[in-house]
Amino acid sequence: MALEILMPALSPTMEEGTLAKWLVKEGDEVASGDLLAEIETDKATMEFEAVDEGVIGKLIVAEGTEAVKVNTPIALLLEDGESADDVAAQPAVAPAPAASAAPPEPAAPAATESPAPAAPAKSDGQRIFASPLARRIAAQKGLDLSQVTGSGPHGRIVKADVEQSEARPQGSDEAAKPAQAAPLATAPAIVSGPSTDAVVAMYQDRDYEEVSLDGMRKTIAARLTEAKQTIPHFYLRRDIKLDALLKFRSEINKQLQTRGIKLSVNDFVIKACANALQAVPACNAVWAGDRVLQLKPSDVAVAVAVEGGLFTPVLRDADSKSISALSTEMKDLAARARDRKLAPQEYQGGTFAISNLGMFGIDNFDAVINPPHGGILAVGAGVKKPVVNADGELAVATVMSVTMSVDHRVIDGALGAELLKHIVDNLENPLSMLA
Repeated sequence: MALEILMPALSPTMEEGTLAKWLVKEGDEVASGDLLAEIETDKATMEFEAVDEGVIGKLIVAEGTEAVKVNTPIALLLEDGESADDVAAQPAVAPAPAASAAPPEPAAPAATESPAPAAPAKSDGQRIFASPLARRIAAQKGLDLSQVTGSGPHGRIVKADVEQSEARPQGSDEAAKPAQAAPLATAPAIVSGPSTDAVVAMYQDRDYEEVSLDGMRKTIAARLTEAKQTIPHFYLRRDIKLDALLKFRSEINKQLQTRGIKLSVNDFVIKACANALQAVPACNAVWAGDRVLQLKPSDVAVAVAVEGGLFTPVLRDADSKSISALSTEMKDLAARARDRKLAPQEYQGGTFAISNLGMFGIDNFDAVINPPHGGILAVGAGVKKPVVNADGELAVATVMSVTMSVDHRVIDGALGAELLKHIVDNLENPLSMLA
């Protein structure tokens, strides 16, 4: 039976994708790691690699097909002894239920030139489905594949299963037990708004243009609805005097000019948040369903507006990097985000986020937490305002308003206030961030 190649889940939020381009054709021989197709996800266009080796027997899904559900068969791979005639006679198979895809199996350099052993069978004569690489490794190690539980699609045995089985005694009770899946938290019911038909009927006498939703906009809508309906937000607000920072920034930018680096206020905000998370480690945390994960490094996400939506690339270990290094990294991430060239690991993770609309003239706003983050800082514009200085006299200062949205399941009010105080202190005393 030919092996099904399934539409992969290339990001945690991906439910369907567009098969943008096939990089192989029927009859092509492929090996593990070879590029098969370009897939458009809800975030970017990514290349999809082969897990197994064999011959492409049939391309089920045509180029340009949209809304292909994850784990739907998109092609068939012939194994040893199979031909295109076998594929033609094979009935269509219903899509498998969504599941975590097994990691790609790297090619085995020492074994690629030798053919895989014939597919083994169980004692009752039933065929054991295993990848060619898994069969070769099992033959080399003298392992009985009938004693191995497969974790691949439809119970197929892959390389990782053979390696795990090798670490356990063959025939032991533990080896025969199927892997226990981690229990999934039951998602609360999401309250929806008026139906599509009801909204369309409401505006049937008005002139309008219907705009279809792409994958990114669907994902944004779903995640923000989830965030506002399931995360107990609370908000903390502070004004920050920026004059010392603006003066320091002007001086340091003169020194960095020869290196082609120009620091923005947002670069200082990133560093201020990263250092504050180190000062209040209990806030450097995320909500994980039935527990809180408290991270040691400060991984700070920054919202970047792109056409049709936004990305939140993550600056990892921001607490240990200089402001100039953060500035350079942020510019690179932002440019690639706008071109939709970020890899998933570059916009996933983090414990805390920053959303800055000050450059658009927004004085203050409340941002929605990006789950599973513990909080997000909404940054407004720096505006000259009358203030009372330390001597009790009326003066003019550049003031920036910030609002921190906090997940109350992760961070309590007093703890959030302490974190925001550290952020304010860092920005009003910028030299402290260089220590």
